[in-house]
Amino acid sequence: MKKKDFLKIAKKKLNSRLIVGTGKYKNMTECAKAIKISGAEMVTVAVRRVNIVDKNKPLLMDYIDPKKIIYLPNTAGCFNSNEALRTLRLAREIGDWKLVKLEVLGDKKNLLPDMIETLKSTEVLSKEGFEVMVYCNDDPLMAKRLENAGAIAIMPLAAPIGSGLGIQNKLNIQIIRKQTKLPLIIDAGIGTASDASIAMEMGCDGVLINTAIAKAKKPYQMAEAMKYAVIAGRKSYLSGRIKKNIYGNASSPKKGLI
Repeated sequence: MKKKDFLKIAKKKLNSRLIVGTGKYKNMTECAKAIKISGAEMVTVAVRRVNIVDKNKPLLMDYIDPKKIIYLPNTAGCFNSNEALRTLRLAREIGDWKLVKLEVLGDKKNLLPDMIETLKSTEVLSKEGFEVMVYCNDDPLMAKRLENAGAIAIMPLAAPIGSGLGIQNKLNIQIIRKQTKLPLIIDAGIGTASDASIAMEMGCDGVLINTAIAKAKKPYQMAEAMKYAVIAGRKSYLSGRIKKNIYGNASSPKKGLI
Protein backbone atom coordinates (compact mmCIF):
# COMPACT_ATOMS: atom_id res chain seq x y z
CA MET A 1 0.00 0.00 0.00
CA LYS A 2 1.23 3.48 -0.89
CA LYS A 3 2.43 5.42 2.16
CA LYS A 4 0.26 8.43 2.98
CA ASP A 5 2.00 11.76 2.37
CA PHE A 6 1.20 13.69 5.54
CA LEU A 7 2.46 17.09 6.60
CA LYS A 8 3.77 16.44 10.11
CA ILE A 9 3.87 19.39 12.50
CA ALA A 10 4.69 18.52 16.10
CA LYS A 11 2.40 15.54 16.81
CA LYS A 12 -0.18 16.49 14.22
CA LYS A 13 -0.58 14.90 10.80
CA LEU A 14 -2.27 16.97 8.10
CA ASN A 15 -3.52 15.75 4.74
CA SER A 16 -3.47 19.29 3.36
CA ARG A 17 -0.21 21.19 3.00
CA LEU A 18 -2.07 24.48 2.66
CA ILE A 19 -2.49 26.60 5.79
CA VAL A 20 -4.92 29.49 5.52
CA GLY A 21 -5.22 32.75 7.46
CA THR A 22 -8.52 33.97 8.90
CA GLY A 23 -8.03 37.72 8.43
CA LYS A 24 -8.90 40.28 5.73
CA TYR A 25 -12.12 38.63 4.57
CA LYS A 26 -15.31 40.67 4.13
CA ASN A 27 -16.92 38.73 6.95
CA MET A 28 -16.62 35.46 8.87
CA THR A 29 -19.08 33.68 6.60
CA GLU A 30 -16.86 34.33 3.59
CA CYS A 31 -13.80 33.31 5.62
CA ALA A 32 -15.34 30.00 6.68
CA LYS A 33 -16.50 29.10 3.17
CA ALA A 34 -13.15 29.93 1.57
CA ILE A 35 -11.33 27.79 4.13
CA LYS A 36 -13.68 24.88 3.52
CA ILE A 37 -13.14 25.10 -0.24
CA SER A 38 -9.35 25.30 0.23
CA GLY A 39 -9.31 21.99 2.06
CA ALA A 40 -7.02 23.46 4.72
CA GLU A 41 -6.92 21.64 8.04
CA MET A 42 -5.04 24.35 9.93
CA VAL A 43 -5.84 28.07 10.14
CA THR A 44 -3.92 30.92 11.70
CA VAL A 45 -5.73 33.06 14.26
CA ALA A 46 -4.43 36.52 15.09
CA VAL A 47 -5.10 36.58 18.83
CA ARG A 48 -4.94 40.40 18.94
CA ARG A 49 -7.30 40.91 16.00
CA VAL A 50 -9.76 38.02 15.67
CA ASN A 51 -12.55 37.73 18.23
CA ILE A 52 -12.25 34.51 20.21
CA VAL A 53 -13.36 35.88 23.60
CA ASP A 54 -16.21 38.44 23.39
CA LYS A 55 -19.47 36.47 23.18
CA ASN A 56 -21.41 39.67 22.42
CA LYS A 57 -19.74 39.80 18.99
CA PRO A 58 -19.38 37.18 16.25
CA LEU A 59 -16.98 34.49 17.45
CA LEU A 60 -14.63 32.74 15.07
CA MET A 61 -15.53 29.44 16.73
CA ASP A 62 -19.14 29.83 15.58
CA TYR A 63 -17.97 29.72 11.96
CA ILE A 64 -14.87 27.52 12.07
CA ASP A 65 -15.12 24.55 14.44
CA PRO A 66 -11.84 24.17 16.39
CA LYS A 67 -12.68 20.47 16.82
CA LYS A 68 -12.48 20.01 13.05
CA ILE A 69 -9.90 22.63 12.07
CA ILE A 70 -6.62 23.14 13.95
CA TYR A 71 -6.29 26.67 15.30
CA LEU A 72 -2.80 28.13 15.11
CA PRO A 73 -2.72 31.26 17.31
CA ASN A 74 -0.28 33.83 16.02
CA THR A 75 1.20 37.12 17.14
CA ALA A 76 0.26 39.26 14.13
CA GLY A 77 0.52 42.93 15.08
CA CYS A 78 3.31 42.43 17.63
CA PHE A 79 6.41 44.59 17.25
CA ASN A 80 8.57 43.39 20.14
CA SER A 81 9.25 40.28 22.17
CA ASN A 82 7.23 41.36 25.21
CA GLU A 83 4.07 41.85 23.13
CA ALA A 84 4.51 38.49 21.42
CA LEU A 85 5.14 36.60 24.67
CA ARG A 86 2.13 38.19 26.37
CA THR A 87 -0.11 37.37 23.39
CA LEU A 88 0.82 33.70 23.22
CA ARG A 89 0.63 33.23 26.97
CA LEU A 90 -2.90 34.63 26.75
CA ALA A 91 -3.70 32.18 23.95
CA ARG A 92 -2.56 29.32 26.15
CA GLU A 93 -4.81 30.52 28.97
CA ILE A 94 -7.83 30.96 26.68
CA GLY A 95 -7.70 27.75 24.69
CA ASP A 96 -4.80 25.72 26.10
CA TRP A 97 -2.99 26.29 22.80
CA LYS A 98 0.67 25.28 22.86
CA LEU A 99 1.20 24.95 19.12
CA VAL A 100 1.63 28.58 18.02
CA LYS A 101 2.98 30.78 15.26
CA LEU A 102 5.44 33.46 16.31
CA GLU A 103 5.58 36.67 14.29
CA VAL A 104 7.48 39.74 15.52
CA LEU A 105 7.59 42.58 13.01
CA GLY A 106 10.22 45.29 12.74
CA ASP A 107 8.20 48.19 11.36
CA LYS A 108 4.67 49.04 10.27
CA LYS A 109 5.50 49.96 6.66
CA ASN A 110 7.49 47.00 5.35
CA LEU A 111 6.19 44.45 7.89
CA LEU A 112 9.47 42.58 7.75
CA PRO A 113 10.36 40.37 10.71
CA ASP A 114 12.58 41.69 13.49
CA MET A 115 14.87 38.70 13.75
CA ILE A 116 16.58 39.74 16.99
CA GLU A 117 13.25 39.95 18.83
CA THR A 118 12.03 36.81 17.03
CA LEU A 119 15.03 34.76 18.12
CA LYS A 120 14.73 36.02 21.70
CA SER A 121 11.02 35.12 21.78
CA THR A 122 11.64 31.66 20.30
CA GLU A 123 14.12 30.81 23.04
CA VAL A 124 11.73 31.88 25.82
CA LEU A 125 8.65 30.19 24.36
CA SER A 126 10.47 26.92 23.72
CA LYS A 127 11.64 26.81 27.33
CA GLU A 128 8.04 27.42 28.46
CA GLY A 129 6.82 24.36 26.57
CA PHE A 130 5.33 26.03 23.51
CA GLU A 131 5.67 24.37 20.11
CA VAL A 132 6.76 27.34 18.04
CA MET A 133 6.35 27.72 14.31
CA VAL A 134 8.42 30.79 13.46
CA TYR A 135 7.85 33.43 10.78
CA CYS A 136 11.24 34.72 9.67
CA ASN A 137 13.20 36.31 6.86
CA ASP A 138 14.87 34.14 4.22
CA ASP A 139 18.32 34.22 5.85
CA PRO A 140 19.70 30.65 6.14
CA LEU A 141 21.96 31.58 9.07
CA MET A 142 19.11 33.02 11.09
CA ALA A 143 16.87 30.09 10.16
CA LYS A 144 19.48 27.74 11.63
CA ARG A 145 19.64 29.81 14.83
CA LEU A 146 15.87 29.54 15.18
CA GLU A 147 16.11 25.78 14.78
CA ASN A 148 18.81 25.63 17.46
CA ALA A 149 16.61 27.80 19.71
CA GLY A 150 13.86 25.19 19.64
CA ALA A 151 11.58 26.14 16.73
CA ILE A 152 9.49 23.22 15.46
CA ALA A 153 8.90 24.73 12.01
CA ILE A 154 10.69 27.36 9.95
CA MET A 155 8.44 29.79 8.04
CA PRO A 156 10.46 32.13 5.82
CA LEU A 157 8.76 34.84 3.81
CA ALA A 158 8.52 34.64 0.05
CA ALA A 159 8.12 38.43 -0.03
CA PRO A 160 6.71 41.08 2.36
CA ILE A 161 3.34 40.31 3.95
CA GLY A 162 0.43 40.97 1.61
CA SER A 163 2.67 42.01 -1.29
CA GLY A 164 1.74 39.15 -3.61
CA LEU A 165 5.21 39.27 -5.18
CA GLY A 166 5.92 35.55 -4.94
CA ILE A 167 9.25 33.99 -4.01
CA GLN A 168 11.95 36.64 -4.39
CA ASN A 169 14.98 34.67 -3.22
CA LYS A 170 14.83 31.08 -4.39
CA LEU A 171 18.51 30.44 -3.62
CA ASN A 172 18.14 31.18 0.10
CA ILE A 173 14.99 29.08 0.34
CA GLN A 174 16.85 26.19 -1.31
CA ILE A 175 19.72 26.56 1.17
CA ILE A 176 17.30 26.54 4.11
CA ARG A 177 15.65 23.44 2.65
CA LYS A 178 18.96 21.60 2.44
CA GLN A 179 20.09 22.49 5.95
CA THR A 180 16.95 21.63 7.95
CA LYS A 181 14.79 18.58 8.52
CA LEU A 182 12.15 20.71 10.21
CA PRO A 183 8.93 21.50 8.33
CA LEU A 184 9.68 24.37 5.95
CA ILE A 185 6.60 26.45 5.21
CA ILE A 186 6.57 29.50 2.97
CA ASP A 187 4.75 32.29 4.80
CA ALA A 188 3.86 35.68 3.32
CA GLY A 189 4.11 37.09 -0.18
CA ILE A 190 2.31 34.39 -2.16
CA GLY A 191 0.16 36.09 -4.80
CA THR A 192 -1.22 33.44 -7.08
CA ALA A 193 -1.48 29.70 -7.61
CA SER A 194 1.77 29.44 -9.58
CA ASP A 195 3.66 30.95 -6.61
CA ALA A 196 2.32 28.19 -4.37
CA SER A 197 3.28 25.50 -6.88
CA ILE A 198 6.81 26.88 -7.19
CA ALA A 199 7.24 26.77 -3.41
CA MET A 200 6.11 23.16 -3.29
CA GLU A 201 8.24 22.15 -6.30
CA MET A 202 11.27 23.52 -4.43
CA GLY A 203 10.66 20.99 -1.69
CA CYS A 204 8.90 23.19 0.84
CA ASP A 205 6.57 21.24 3.09
CA GLY A 206 3.68 23.68 2.85
CA VAL A 207 2.53 27.24 2.26
CA LEU A 208 0.58 29.66 4.40
CA ILE A 209 -1.74 31.98 2.48
CA ASN A 210 -4.11 34.71 3.60
CA THR A 211 -4.19 37.90 1.52
CA ALA A 212 -3.97 36.16 -1.86
CA ILE A 213 -7.22 34.35 -1.12
CA ALA A 214 -9.07 36.87 1.05
CA LYS A 215 -8.46 39.84 -1.26
CA ALA A 216 -8.86 38.04 -4.59
CA LYS A 217 -11.78 39.24 -6.74
CA LYS A 218 -13.21 35.74 -6.37
CA PRO A 219 -11.95 34.38 -3.01
CA TYR A 220 -13.67 31.00 -3.30
CA GLN A 221 -12.24 30.34 -6.74
CA MET A 222 -8.78 31.41 -5.58
CA ALA A 223 -9.06 29.15 -2.52
CA GLU A 224 -9.73 26.21 -4.81
CA ALA A 225 -6.88 27.23 -7.13
CA MET A 226 -4.45 27.33 -4.19
CA LYS A 227 -5.64 23.93 -3.02
CA TYR A 228 -4.80 22.27 -6.31
CA ALA A 229 -1.64 24.31 -6.86
CA VAL A 230 -0.19 22.98 -3.61
CA ILE A 231 -1.18 19.43 -4.51
CA ALA A 232 0.31 19.74 -8.01
CA GLY A 233 3.53 21.29 -6.74
CA ARG A 234 3.98 18.57 -4.14
CA LYS A 235 3.36 15.78 -6.66
CA SER A 236 5.78 17.40 -9.08
CA TYR A 237 8.49 17.57 -6.38
CA LEU A 238 7.99 13.95 -5.37
CA SER A 239 8.03 12.82 -9.03
CA GLY A 240 11.60 14.00 -9.56
CA ARG A 241 11.94 16.54 -12.35
CA ILE A 242 14.16 15.96 -15.39
CA LYS A 243 17.60 17.55 -15.45
CA LYS A 244 17.88 20.90 -17.16
CA ASN A 245 19.85 20.91 -20.39
CA ILE A 246 20.83 23.76 -22.68
CA TYR A 247 20.46 21.45 -25.71
CA GLY A 248 17.36 19.83 -27.13
CA ASN A 249 16.68 16.13 -26.67
CA ALA A 250 14.25 14.47 -29.07
CA SER A 251 11.43 12.58 -27.41
CA SER A 252 10.96 10.13 -30.27
CA PRO A 253 13.26 7.08 -30.81
CA LYS A 254 16.52 7.66 -32.70
CA LYS A 255 16.67 4.11 -34.05
CA GLY A 256 14.53 2.67 -36.81
CA LEU A 257 14.10 5.95 -38.65
CA ILE A 258 12.68 5.75 -42.18
